Amino acid sequence: MKIALVLNTSWNVYNFRLGLINALQENGHEIIILAPNDKYSHRLQEMGYQFHSIKMDSRGVNPVKDAGLIYELYKLYRQLSPDIILHYTVKPNIYGSLAAKAAGIPMINNVCGLGTVFLKKGWVSVVAKTLYRLAFRYPHKVFFQNHDDFQLFVREKLIKSRIADTVPGSGINLKNFVPSMPTDDTTGQAFTFLVISRLIYDKGIIEYIDAIKKLRADGIEARFQILGAKDPLHKRGIPVELVDEWVEKGLIEYLGTTDDVKQQIELADCVVLPSYREGLPRTLLEAASLSKPIITTDTAGCRHVVEHKVNGFLCKVRSSSDLAQKMKDMLLLSEGERKDMGEKGRTKVQQQFDENIVISKYQEAIDILVGKPHKKLTA
Repeated sequence: MKIALVLNTSWNVYNFRLGLINALQENGHEIIILAPNDKYSHRLQEMGYQFHSIKMDSRGVNPVKDAGLIYELYKLYRQLSPDIILHYTVKPNIYGSLAAKAAGIPMINNVCGLGTVFLKKGWVSVVAKTLYRLAFRYPHKVFFQNHDDFQLFVREKLIKSRIADTVPGSGINLKNFVPSMPTDDTTGQAFTFLVISRLIYDKGIIEYIDAIKKLRADGIEARFQILGAKDPLHKRGIPVELVDEWVEKGLIEYLGTTDDVKQQIELADCVVLPSYREGLPRTLLEAASLSKPIITTDTAGCRHVVEHKVNGFLCKVRSSSDLAQKMKDMLLLSEGERKDMGEKGRTKVQQQFDENIVISKYQEAIDILVGKPHKKLTA
């Protein structure tokens, strides 16, 4: 069959969906990728995948642009004639579903996270829910990355529960994320906390900075790092000048962006994500796979990866004081206790978040959709 994937970035496909599309291709399916052009687009083409660039502004709601996106996707769907379309992220889920319905093509959607609009009540949230309620009448299956989001959509009557299911995020390829044995003597080096995230307010970046200030005021010396893209054009983006100020004051080490996140995680002692809400954060899966203890918020998505006092600590959402306390608690643990936490984190990922679980769920949904016996796939 011909299967199209539609996402808001080529980066997303390259970093999170390769296991799935490789498995589908190996099973004889033809894969088509529709996404905005970015520096990862050519990598997908070099791997042999058919790629079509689309115009999509992932920031905010613009009725004119969004109507144009529906028409653009409709034309491409009619031109490419895929047998099934897999939608990911907000705009493909909503506008892609409307275009696919108009083109008469079955679809399977994936709610990767609820985004900013669900964090605050207001007209934008009302519009978003109305659009979801309209668009989600048409998919044959909708996967959610955690049960909290699943229940919210059912409770708000945005979706019929019979077409909804959960998958463990994008899953993790455990062969690619294997803890390496330490080779250098790190005795005497400062303990390192690492946040991996886009620099937007909803990821809890301000709470992280405030927690650092509290720890410094208590005389605690540690290294505090942030790895991730600055996004000043985002509605909730943190101004570049403010980030530069944190660096100049010595509060944080800003590491920029990287294609080798594994190396940065390996160099850290603890990974932190004080997010307000997530789908299922890939960075935490990667950290747990590499046997790193984690501090994150007790909220949807995050608490699905971390079990409090087992493979990390959960802190209160939007509370820099509680975050600072949990960071202090992590520092007070012995090296053996932190090592034990990390090992339990990897075991949890092996049991619950293996990429092959996601691949199998997708193949089962595709087989049911086309009336074929289910054949289990692996990456």
